[in-house]
Amino acid sequence: MTTLAVDCMGGDHGPQVTLPACRHFLERHPEAHLLLVGAPDSLSAFQHPRATALHASEVVAMDDSVEIALRRKKDSSMRVSIQQVKDGRADAAVSAGNTGALMALARYLLKTVEGIDRPAIASPMPNAKGGATTVLDLGANVDCTEQHLLQFAVMGSALVSAMNEDEAPSVGLLNIGEEVIKGSEVIKRAGELLRAAAASGDLNFLGNVEGNDIYKGTVDIVVCDGFVGNVMLKTSEGLATMVGGFLREEFSRHPLTKLAALVAYPVLAAFKKRVDYRRYNGAALLGLRGLVFKSHGSADAFAFEHALNRAYDAARHKLLERVQARIAHARPLLVSPADDAQPLEKMLTSS
Repeated sequence: MTTLAVDCMGGDHGPQVTLPACRHFLERHPEAHLLLVGAPDSLSAFQHPRATALHASEVVAMDDSVEIALRRKKDSSMRVSIQQVKDGRADAAVSAGNTGALMALARYLLKTVEGIDRPAIASPMPNAKGGATTVLDLGANVDCTEQHLLQFAVMGSALVSAMNEDEAPSVGLLNIGEEVIKGSEVIKRAGELLRAAAASGDLNFLGNVEGNDIYKGTVDIVVCDGFVGNVMLKTSEGLATMVGGFLREEFSRHPLTKLAALVAYPVLAAFKKRVDYRRYNGAALLGLRGLVFKSHGSADAFAFEHALNRAYDAARHKLLERVQARIAHARPLLVSPADDAQPLEKMLTSS
């Protein structure tokens, strides 16, 4: 059995989304077991032979600060879910809750793997080749050094290698041009480190890539800081929403427009399905000593089930062990930045 701990109270919709998704997930995965974490009255109606309810008296709200989540809500559904991973009762935890709180709690409870300073959020994005390009970081780290970007590349390679059975996935560094002379000083230094990692056999680094290469599928993995990655992610979600709105609008217009839309509908519908971000829901928090997956806060049951699928696949494919092995191999290159004493780290230590 592969066991997932599910924060049933997290996200914009809580149990009305998470519980139906859990039921559908269990129907499709006969070798899965779920630990459903939440308020007793919210979980009482859910009955399944491969689901166990764990009660939590508090909920981390979407607008709660990191300090509140860490210090004041020590019996939150989010914290209890991650604790199951730490204690070895679950192979992975899944939550649609507050991203900052989830990252802070996961980092506090599970700690980072040796050689990694900051965990990163990684998720696949659809590309024109019919597959997906994994991008990280997607919002956990706004300001990054070149060492952080190197660490992201190593962790992303482990993720794609485990999930896609590809021992040498290609890596690109997001930049404003392919030339090595372009970009900020941090990006230039990161490029040097990535080229050194490629020379040592730790990465399959192909060089700089631009934003459109994510959707072209030029490389398997694109590395960037969290500010750029998060903007790119939200832009992609907006595109999918726009396509859906366009289809609905065109079918409500003039009869001739409706006819044209009807003819084009199969192509447009296929495109909409390809870029539907719900199918790519479930971002891995990489660099921790345990598996934690973040679902989009506004996810519906369809999207949340995909997050469960991703966590389940990661656990079955031994993602944690593969990340640790790659990091251990690349450790001589992973020198911790001397100035990386963050206020969050101090808060975590004192909590």
